[in-house]
Amino acid sequence: MRILVALGGNALLRRGEPLRPENQRRNIRIAAETLAPIGRTTSHRRHGNGPQVGLLALQAAAYSKAELYPLDVLGAETEE
Repeated sequence: MRILVALGGNALLRRGEPLRPENQRRNIRIAAETLAPIGRTTSHRRHGNGPQVGLLALQAAAYSKAELYPLDVLGAETEE
């Protein structure tokens, strides 16, 4: 059996929280700790997302009005 989990929306940012990487990291940690037992009992595959992360990083660097997101956040944004 395979299970696919895509996290977004309320899993990354709770209502009223500022859009900050540290808030998203805290919330995703909570979700990951909740889902971890499922991952230990099923087989799973991963894929690379380097090109997508690189594109997002270049786009962010070109827009000087926004704070740059760290690579772990960009990686999480590009997971399928």
